[in-house]
Amino acid sequence: MSSHFQLFGPLHISILISVLAIAKVFALISGVNPSAARRVRYCLGLFLAVNEFIWYGYRLHYEGFRFPEGLPLQLCDLTLWLTVWSLFTLGPFMFEIAYFAGLGGSGMALLTPDLWAPLASYPTFYFFVAHGFVVACLLMIVWSGQAKPRRRSLWKVFALLNAYAALIGIFNAIFKTNYMYLCQKPAGASLLNFLGPWPVYLVPCEGVALLIFWLLWLPVRSAPPALAAKS
Repeated sequence: MSSHFQLFGPLHISILISVLAIAKVFALISGVNPSAARRVRYCLGLFLAVNEFIWYGYRLHYEGFRFPEGLPLQLCDLTLWLTVWSLFTLGPFMFEIAYFAGLGGSGMALLTPDLWAPLASYPTFYFFVAHGFVVACLLMIVWSGQAKPRRRSLWKVFALLNAYAALIGIFNAIFKTNYMYLCQKPAGASLLNFLGPWPVYLVPCEGVALLIFWLLWLPVRSAPPALAAKS
């Protein structure tokens, strides 16, 4: 992590609070009527997509096409586009994956950011905007009552993400990459630092992921069935 960024310092805490505030404000606006909710979702979905394409253009301009390192294969890449899909469609299956993996993955990224660029730079700005708005958008959908995960979705998403991790693991093994941090811990502070060396930390990671998913399930498990995501 950049030495200029203080973990849980004033700036970091302000960013985390801002993400929750943004989610709450948009949830309140969305609660006015279905038309307002739809406009909010579409605007946020468009913003996330455009922001991501600008990032792709930036990397292509300054780094060129880099294979195999520069591909959008991280879990947060996947969940960002699933969040965009959910904002436009409220499709239950995609929303459930985005909810658990997006809040779990992007939420952890916000708590322990793995920054490689200076604080006052576009890559760092992009990092917090992309991850922050994924979390804010998913919370907004739930808090405004537009969708919630269905029963047993936790286990389905957990199984699917393990399958995705297995595919990424094969890619890592073939091309010597480190997507999803399956082959090496992030350079900065992270929860993985407490789970042992590689490859030992991969085993407790399963338990941690399941715990995070369960904690995410607790606040939505008793919501009225009528709030479930629409197909």
